[in-house]
Amino acid sequence: MLSLVLITGLLAFAFSKPCDTEGSKSELLLSLNKDLLRSLEAQDGFPNPSIHLALRLSNIHNLAKESEHLNSLKSNLHNSIQSALSGSQAVVGRLALYTLALKSSCYDVSTIIFTVDRKTETLLTHLKRQMEQEKENIALAHRPLTNYYQYSLGVLALCVSGIRVNNHVSNKLIKAVQHEYGKPFSLSLSIDTYAMAGMALQCVKGSGSHVHNAAELDIALNTVKQTLLASRRTDGHLGNEFSTGLAVQALLAMGSPVDACAPSMEAMRRDARGNKYHNPMAISQILPALHQKSYLSIKSMDCLNEDDSLVLEPEDPVELVPSDTKVLVVVEVISSREAVSHYPVHVPKGSTLLDALELLKQRNVGFTFDKESSLWGPYLSMVNGEQARMSDRRYWHLSSDGTALSEGVGDFRIEVAQKITIENKTY
Repeated sequence: MLSLVLITGLLAFAFSKPCDTEGSKSELLLSLNKDLLRSLEAQDGFPNPSIHLALRLSNIHNLAKESEHLNSLKSNLHNSIQSALSGSQAVVGRLALYTLALKSSCYDVSTIIFTVDRKTETLLTHLKRQMEQEKENIALAHRPLTNYYQYSLGVLALCVSGIRVNNHVSNKLIKAVQHEYGKPFSLSLSIDTYAMAGMALQCVKGSGSHVHNAAELDIALNTVKQTLLASRRTDGHLGNEFSTGLAVQALLAMGSPVDACAPSMEAMRRDARGNKYHNPMAISQILPALHQKSYLSIKSMDCLNEDDSLVLEPEDPVELVPSDTKVLVVVEVISSREAVSHYPVHVPKGSTLLDALELLKQRNVGFTFDKESSLWGPYLSMVNGEQARMSDRRYWHLSSDGTALSEGVGDFRIEVAQKITIENKTY
């Protein structure tokens, strides 16, 4: 009888034991880290500071490659920001990410300077000035010059750098969180923005610089936390597959126990194994979360005694063979004046949406488009001669059979016949 009990107990333990062991989790983290390192060699445009943040927040490093990427940021990204500042552009997001990337390598941010109109000032001085301009635009137009995601990044970067954030600046973010609470995500702040706002306001709270409005700050932080938790889907993701990384980062930064984030972490691990996160930007946001860290962790980094054991083995090139199977895609374009045009095209199964649009453009049926680069990859800037620019608060909204796409044109793949709608919308 005793033997039967022992055997039954052992069988129950074996079947209840999760397949996702600590070893397999470590292997996944290592694989994602290597994917990020390899992505550095294939980057288009200026280097991505978000990738640098993720590499620095990892527990193992290839310090030589990280140092090489830091130098690229100080050269190529720096020059891009310098050009934008000289053209009086609003670049608070890029300035903030640049600051955070430098801080993650324990680099002396005060030595980074920009020269505008023959006046040389530090990176942090320019960031503070841009934040003041964003704040003033909120007061006048009830919205930032850029958006609240970049605004939150600016607050976080200043705070992480030990700069006291002006109460008027942080109050604008608090009011935005309170004003948008309870509205549909499609009409208000996105989950990504709530997450970034949470990390920024948590940093402000930790710095002790918002003592006069401590109660309001606590209410805003609780609002962010409840909003993120309420966005959890049945599969564990918060918002969608690509907002979960930042959302988990924010929850951890705001003091949520790791166990409370376990379903979302498992959802990220599951999708990572299924190659859902093939975009380096997506990996850069989930990797810190899976390491149980956040962008706020940068504030306490000392860059000492770091594990430098990560070796990147050479990989054999993978040749992609186009599929012989053709899939019908109907591209629907809705202009800002609500004029509707339809363009059918057959594309090889597995093509990206960008491939499909290029093929449609080559057919000379009246469909044209232009694209621009971003940290997430290419995005549509002009369709059929009509622009959708951030400066005009407009963008090209993408959907498939009525469901909004969570991936960009370079990542979304056509596997079945569908209607892709490209609509000029405001935000």
